[in-house]
Amino acid sequence: MMSLAYMSIEFMAASVAALILIFVLPAPYSYAQAVQLEGDRTLFRLVIPKIHVDAALESVGLTPAGAMGVPAGPADAAWFDLGPRPGESGSAVIAGHYGWKNGISAVFDHLNAMRRGDRIYIRDATGTTTFIVSGVRTYGEHDDASGVFVSSDGKAHLNLITCGGIWNKALKSYSYRLIVFTDKE
Repeated sequence: MMSLAYMSIEFMAASVAALILIFVLPAPYSYAQAVQLEGDRTLFRLVIPKIHVDAALESVGLTPAGAMGVPAGPADAAWFDLGPRPGESGSAVIAGHYGWKNGISAVFDHLNAMRRGDRIYIRDATGTTTFIVSGVRTYGEHDDASGVFVSSDGKAHLNLITCGGIWNKALKSYSYRLIVFTDKE
C-alpha cells in the first residue's frame, strides 16, 4: 500500500510535469465529459460577468503527450480534474481558449481585462461559489509556472489559464500564457 505522503509527491510531480508541458507544447487534445462531483452535485458553469462569460465546464486530465487537456471547442472551459475541485483546498485550474480560428469568439478572449478584486463564480446544483481575483500574470512558453497547479496555504484558489500574444503558425502556439489567480471569498 502506498503512503499518503508518497501519493501526494507523485501527484505533485505529475501536476508540475503537466504544467511544464502545457507551457512548452501545444495541447490540441480534449477529454470532454460531464463533470460529476460528490453524489449528485454537478459542476456546470463558469460565470465571469466582467467579460461576459457564462460557460459550461468540461472535465479534462492529461493528454497522451502529458499536457493538460483543453476544451473541445471555443465556447466552453475545462476544469483540470487531477487537481482539487473549485472551492476545495488547493489550486483548482480551469483552461479556456483564446483567439479561435477563423475569427470565432473564444471563452477567454477577454481574460486579459481581469483585475485584482474582480469576481468569478462557479455555479452548480447546490449553489454558487465566489472567487476574487488576487492577481494576473503572464508566463512565457518556457517560464516556471508551477504555482498555477499547487498551493500549500490550506485555502481554496481557482486559477484560469489561456494563451495570449502572437500566434506562431509553425509551432501552432501563442507566445505566452495568461493566468488569472483567484481566492475563494
